[in-house]
Amino acid sequence: MSFVLRFEEIDRTRVASVGGKGANLGELARIEGVAVPDGFCVTTDAFARTVADAPGLADLLDELARTTADDQDAIRTLSGEIRDTIERLPVPEEVVAEILGAHERLGAAGAYAVRSSATAEDLPSASFAGQQDTYLNVVGGAAILEHVGRCWGSLFTERAVTYRLRNGFGHRAVRMAVVVQRMVFPRASGILMTADPVTSDRTVVSIDAGFGLGEALVSGLVNADVYQVRDEVVIARTIASKKLAIEPVAAGGTEVREIVAEQRDAPVLTEAEVLTLARLGRRIEVHFGSPQDIEWCLDGEDFRIVQSRPITTLFPIPEADDDENHVYVSVGHQQMMTDAMKPLGISLWQLTSRGPMRDAGGRLFVDVTKPLSSPETRDGLIAGLGSSDPLIGDALRTVIDSGFVPVVPQPDSAAPTAMRAAAAPPLDADPALVAEVIADSEASLSTLKRDIATKSGPELLDFIRADIPELQRVLFTPRGLQMITTAMNASAWLNDRLREWLGEKNSADALTQSVPGNVTSEMGLALLDVADTIRPYPEMIAYLRQVEHVQPAGTAFLEELSAYPGGAEARAAIDGFLDKYGMRCAGEIDITRPRWSESPATLVPTLLGNIEHFEPGAGARRFADGLREAEQTAARLLERLRALPDGEEKAAETERMIARVRTFSGYREYPKYRMVSRYFVYKQALLAEARRLVEADVLTDPEDIFFLRFDELAEVVRTRRADARLIAERKEAFRTYQTLTAPRVLTSDGRALTGAYRREDLPPGALPGMAVSAGTIEGRARVVADIGQADLEPGDILVTAYTDPSWTPLFVAIAGLVTEVGGLMTHGAVIAREYGLPAVVGVEHATDLIRDGQRIRVNGTDGYVEILSQPTD
Repeated sequence: MSFVLRFEEIDRTRVASVGGKGANLGELARIEGVAVPDGFCVTTDAFARTVADAPGLADLLDELARTTADDQDAIRTLSGEIRDTIERLPVPEEVVAEILGAHERLGAAGAYAVRSSATAEDLPSASFAGQQDTYLNVVGGAAILEHVGRCWGSLFTERAVTYRLRNGFGHRAVRMAVVVQRMVFPRASGILMTADPVTSDRTVVSIDAGFGLGEALVSGLVNADVYQVRDEVVIARTIASKKLAIEPVAAGGTEVREIVAEQRDAPVLTEAEVLTLARLGRRIEVHFGSPQDIEWCLDGEDFRIVQSRPITTLFPIPEADDDENHVYVSVGHQQMMTDAMKPLGISLWQLTSRGPMRDAGGRLFVDVTKPLSSPETRDGLIAGLGSSDPLIGDALRTVIDSGFVPVVPQPDSAAPTAMRAAAAPPLDADPALVAEVIADSEASLSTLKRDIATKSGPELLDFIRADIPELQRVLFTPRGLQMITTAMNASAWLNDRLREWLGEKNSADALTQSVPGNVTSEMGLALLDVADTIRPYPEMIAYLRQVEHVQPAGTAFLEELSAYPGGAEARAAIDGFLDKYGMRCAGEIDITRPRWSESPATLVPTLLGNIEHFEPGAGARRFADGLREAEQTAARLLERLRALPDGEEKAAETERMIARVRTFSGYREYPKYRMVSRYFVYKQALLAEARRLVEADVLTDPEDIFFLRFDELAEVVRTRRADARLIAERKEAFRTYQTLTAPRVLTSDGRALTGAYRREDLPPGALPGMAVSAGTIEGRARVVADIGQADLEPGDILVTAYTDPSWTPLFVAIAGLVTEVGGLMTHGAVIAREYGLPAVVGVEHATDLIRDGQRIRVNGTDGYVEILSQPTD
């Protein structure tokens, strides 16, 4: 058992002994041309030996493990007790001897930095940067020992404990080493990142620099000079005014001093020094194999590296088959599901899609490089994606303007299917066309349910793979796409012409209220009908209020309904709803997400809200009111048109367009409904197979299959062997991906582009977005992250990151909608128009900028949100 290791004895494999920081320093010291101040590590064995018999520590750790990241009072109390316990422990003699011996060998008279190095620190998946303590300019053996003890105790600072709780690290699983490193008294120091921390551009090296010790920058005490380098050229520099620096004190420790006036605005580094430092950064990045966050200092004329860690906040780049430039567009921003997906969900979507799908960071992206590089398809692609999400369109224009994608003529076949469908002739309004396409899809689903029931083992996986083309056929039927584009083009025609002829803005929105056959809007009204069945029975409502707070998994709570008056009727109503809509859930494009049929308690909060806030028959009245308003709007518009020159002709053409909108708009939500229906059939069959694998001791949990790609699962089923380590690694990666934010557009050089609204027509302070459902409404903002925690009252305005069909039941209770993600034809927009709710989507950072309880105004006609007041108690 070693209590001390010298840097030359350490490499990146020794994390368990010396922590992330120590392992990285040992690895840095091995890179040719990289100067690292000498030092040693006090190992995790020394920590374990010291705390082994600490009285009461085990009980305190048990209590801490039972807390949550939100219980800051408990964390503060317990972490303080644990830290105090550790820092007061006597250090065993054998540990003291090794530490002081290593200190003597380096030079007892010297000054040292004593730095915490936890085993879950500076890792590729979690940096833990700044969570534990560092002490500078420590002089003397007694002081070294004292500060080693403080570093051990800093494993339990409030911030470190909270970080571990939020990121799923057990307190006992993390151990502490301590780095003792010779101090450098630099002229300058700072941070170097081998990727732009703002844009994620991997071609840019970004350097922050200040005078004195780097802690002045890290602590935010001073502004830094910022230099950016690409391809051996300084492409940008910002020279800050630097009033303060942190300097060492002769007796030990540090102090803040003022920088003399004539030096405050001087550049910290020369251009030659910037380029030298950038080269060092690239050398270190190549050695570690990923973008790095590097701490450096300038000692005389020599740069010394005192730390390097992976940059964990960069969004990963999808893998490509070549070294060419590629541009990727987020699928999640178009499908209203920007959360991380599990591998099975990703791979099944890739099998389903006909586009060139890639994945990174647990998200799906479509590679649009080919159509973007063709002059025949470029403008159409940008216009199409921009009409769906203006920020995606703007981001793609930024990429084009940068010259990142060369123009290469492509055959017409390069045009995406949706673009070709948009060019197809419009259909006449004929409800029979919709009924025909739906009947075909329903028959196909019935056949699937019948045939899959007899399949198991490898035959099941082969059957599902063979069924994917049938899923594609019913999902991408040309007639269905033609109906959708007919409705979209008719809506655009109405908006353009009626604004030109009558001065009416977004007139198509009112005309799409209560259109027939919209399976998603019907779902929201159907849950109102379920509430009507339960409303007469107070005892059952009281029981459901208990369920609301517990939210049990599975269907057991439904069995309890029979114990209450009206239970049979309630169960029948809920079962009827689930028979038709039970395949839906939040994030439903990921087959691994729990469906309502699997966890029906998810619906209870919305059911109770419907019971509390609505009168019996609200569903039917809501539809009838919307239909009446649409018919009255149509009559009013046609009457005004007939009064114009050529009015009869204009009215007749407008009437044809209204008929197209009302006939075909409802179908827009159907293809996805049937896709997730098919996914649910696949999922039920795959989970049944997974349970058989658990019974055969191949897997430990049926849901382990969610962390395998479809091909990998097929191999496990065939061989009856699973790689438990791979599944564990996938689970850990998924936890990391959940902390990342997916960009709308991503380039192969790592740039994450969000896009911008370039508008000058907004009121002061207004938040811009996309107008998707006309009207203006004021009300209380309810900022909701989890549909299961929504507490909405009539008149509230829902503010959330995104909505998918599972959110529809909430729409019956709100007066308006604001989302961070969305477009003209995405779920929230379609349902908002049908329900007559003013809505603005694509409002960047809406859930951060708008606070729960504030009074806001949503202008769904012109596309912006105004904050009118502070939250009310």
